[in-house]
Amino acid sequence: MIEARSEANQRFFAGEAERIAQLSLRLAERFVSGGRLLAIGASAQDQSDAHHVAVEFVHPVIVGKRALPALALRADQLALLADPGDAVIAFGTRASGPPGCLTIGFAPGAAEWVFEPPTDDPFIRQELIETLYHVLWETVHVFLDHLGSSRSGAGDSGFLYPFLEGGAADLDAVLRDVSASVLLKAREVADLRERTIGDGEDVMRVAAAVRERLDAGGKLLAFGNGGSATDAMDVVADFEAAGRRALDLSADSAILTALANDVGPEVLFQRQIIAHGRPGDVALALSTSGGSANILAALAEARRRGLETVAIVGYDGGRIAAEGLADHVIVAPSEYIPRIQEAQATAYHLLCELVAAGTSRGVEVAQT
Repeated sequence: MIEARSEANQRFFAGEAERIAQLSLRLAERFVSGGRLLAIGASAQDQSDAHHVAVEFVHPVIVGKRALPALALRADQLALLADPGDAVIAFGTRASGPPGCLTIGFAPGAAEWVFEPPTDDPFIRQELIETLYHVLWETVHVFLDHLGSSRSGAGDSGFLYPFLEGGAADLDAVLRDVSASVLLKAREVADLRERTIGDGEDVMRVAAAVRERLDAGGKLLAFGNGGSATDAMDVVADFEAAGRRALDLSADSAILTALANDVGPEVLFQRQIIAHGRPGDVALALSTSGGSANILAALAEARRRGLETVAIVGYDGGRIAAEGLADHVIVAPSEYIPRIQEAQATAYHLLCELVAAGTSRGVEVAQT
């Protein structure tokens, strides 16, 4: 499974690095002119990507970088809300909008800019597409800095792009260097996937535990913050598509805003575990840091109530790994959030595949 991902990853980004750099420049030009990035998705999984790309652009994690206007919409909202200067990225459907919109899609004929992953595996396709829009988000800031002042170098993103720190660079040189950085990022995520999954034993153990609970009538409760909330949306959609009972605790904006406003953000998921969690269920926490207060509170509540607890985390595992706050912990050992999230997607996709296939069959598939 990891080899298939590595091979598809290498083919996809080797073939598309130059076009990704060119698209990043086109997006930067749109943002400089006041345009927005509008994202739409067809299926529940596609909608999770639409929300993911929007939150990444609006809530930057590069220190000193500007928040960029992005919004996840229903497809039927585009006719009312899209402007000619906007860009539209469409997942699982055709990108549309008024004349003048820049459009991005992932199937033949879906958009002006089409990037088609070289695989029919839906999980691998989604992982490659996630890396692509993360890379677009990362590299668009390089062009924004360049368009804002050609003498400013990389500015606050210099730690990511040291090749711009020498001073002024012509646009062709920037495009070449950004293309090279796309290939570097693709290699980084391939390496991180391998280190996250390892020999597969941890994922198979988690799959066996989850399948046992679900086979006995339990349900999966998934939750996370920000980009991890969109991952919770995605994993629940995947389990539901496989005929499994699953609930996304990050989904209900009325519940989340009521709790955050009246009590505090630390109880967002804990209160829902109290409401929905039953002995025999599984609580799946998604966190890049492994230390968010509302994640820790939810895991503690889940344990008190007899739920199986699983955490997919980044960095060194944070407090969850250090203090053993979950029954099962899968760590994507990196300090860079986009790569962490990409490796985490591989982890929960494999988890879903192994649960759906059956534990014994899953072990056979993983070993093959």
